[in-house]
Amino acid sequence: MNIKLKKGPKEPVVDLQLDSPITIETLLKQYEKELPYTILAAKVDNEVEELTTVLSEDCCVEFLDMRTQAANLIYQYSLCLIYLKAIWDVLGRDVPVEIQNSLNKGLYTEVKTPRAITEQQVRAVERRMKELVQLDLPIQKEKVPWAEAVDFLRKNGYDEKYRLLKNHPEIEAATFYSLEVYKNFFYGDMVPSTGYIRYFELRKYRRGVILRFPYPSDPNRIPEYVDEKKLCAAFGEAKKWHRLTHVSYLADLNEKVRDGAYKELVLLSEALHEKKVAAIADQIVKERKRIILIAGPSSSGQTTFARRLCIQLKGHGVDPLYLGTDDYFVERKDTPLDADGQPNYEDLEALDIDLFNRNMNDLLSGRTVDLPTFDFINGTKAFGRRITSIKPYQPILIEGIHALNGKLTRYIRDEEKFKIYISPFTQLNVDSHNRVPTTDARMLRRMVRDYLYRGHTAQMTIAAWPKVRKGEDKNIFPFNGEADVLFNSALAYELAILKKHAQPLLQAIERSEPEYSDAQRLLSFLNFFEVIEDESIIPNNSILREFIGGSIFSEYL
Repeated sequence: MNIKLKKGPKEPVVDLQLDSPITIETLLKQYEKELPYTILAAKVDNEVEELTTVLSEDCCVEFLDMRTQAANLIYQYSLCLIYLKAIWDVLGRDVPVEIQNSLNKGLYTEVKTPRAITEQQVRAVERRMKELVQLDLPIQKEKVPWAEAVDFLRKNGYDEKYRLLKNHPEIEAATFYSLEVYKNFFYGDMVPSTGYIRYFELRKYRRGVILRFPYPSDPNRIPEYVDEKKLCAAFGEAKKWHRLTHVSYLADLNEKVRDGAYKELVLLSEALHEKKVAAIADQIVKERKRIILIAGPSSSGQTTFARRLCIQLKGHGVDPLYLGTDDYFVERKDTPLDADGQPNYEDLEALDIDLFNRNMNDLLSGRTVDLPTFDFINGTKAFGRRITSIKPYQPILIEGIHALNGKLTRYIRDEEKFKIYISPFTQLNVDSHNRVPTTDARMLRRMVRDYLYRGHTAQMTIAAWPKVRKGEDKNIFPFNGEADVLFNSALAYELAILKKHAQPLLQAIERSEPEYSDAQRLLSFLNFFEVIEDESIIPNNSILREFIGGSIFSEYL
């Protein structure tokens, strides 16, 4: 048996000749002392496999540590299993736990004890988790036939899992994982034993607990704690919205789709968006803010949001000037370079900050300004095409990845600024223990839009995603705490729409391609969603229209 082994993404291929089948974990033990980080899984012929997988024929194998998204998710699933087991052991088997959303550099969870969980209880759970890791207990994987799985979930009080799985008999077997006597249904892969999960901490936060673990960029260290109060408030608001729409879990959404009740859900979701946009416009007018700065990660719906905000402001008798920052690029020859020596257009220094600030202050002062237009073919700014001025109290809307970075507007008075952070804070979870990661929802949005408007394949979108995320981590996420308002662009129903657009794009990615494993993971996740076939109910100004087509703002997209 020939194995072409890569010990890491940038490592050379090593040819191995083996006489008999071998597990990935056994193969790993020959090399683990040479590797910088703990290996959590492997890609075998472009499909992610657990370390317990047996290799029995010729194949290509690449070890995956936490720097990869696949391994990072495996770490999170395994850590959650250990966390749930520890709560079982310390607080009792009847204590419900809900793993909700990303927050404060970790996962926010609610432990639903009769009274709010205490600091003493949190520390006891953390100690038990460390004991479980120290014991290096096996994590057992079991494929359970559909009927048996449904029966187990019903009898053991896993209501959301039961309601979801019972309507999917086409799933012949469900994957359960066990740690000692604790057994649960999960949607992602796991490590072979608890000893692989070395780094974590628990923090009591309000009525819940934050489960913290390393970032992919630094797998051996817990990141610095940041109390994201505004983000917490945004998630709290999203939770209230989901209660109002009666959609907290995927089973709730699926039932509405099957029962034909999704139309009211669509209308209510869109009404909540419009109400929030209107409230932001009210605040801007009331406070007489002049510089409105809008930023968010990729595929948050910034363009549609900005246009809807403009409409709401006009309803107040205010006519905002809409500007993007792309016209303020420095000359191409002056663009800063990235680590690979390529032009880095996402760097703040790629913008002519002095000219931008001078133009904005001149506009605020009532002067006539010759705004630049960037010529992307020649890489130079052109003038004489956008000579304009604004009226007193007329606001300027500025959209761009650096909009919340204070260095962009360093010469503009703070009193003039109003900062808006926009992102889809996905609160709809598969069930109480399995999240819908916001980054996955955003990638599906982008995939559908890239195909529709840019002629890109799903493979191209997935391949570019790590670079997109790296840019967001540097230029966007660190500044969301600067925002005056956070706008949640998620829609409770959107994945039931996106599925039918994204599914064929993902299915087109062949196994020979490196992006195949990500495509399969997303397809497996989408498989549980019922599809809303009728899109006519979605308003033409919906943020979702920015991605699936039919937007009234299409000329700006």
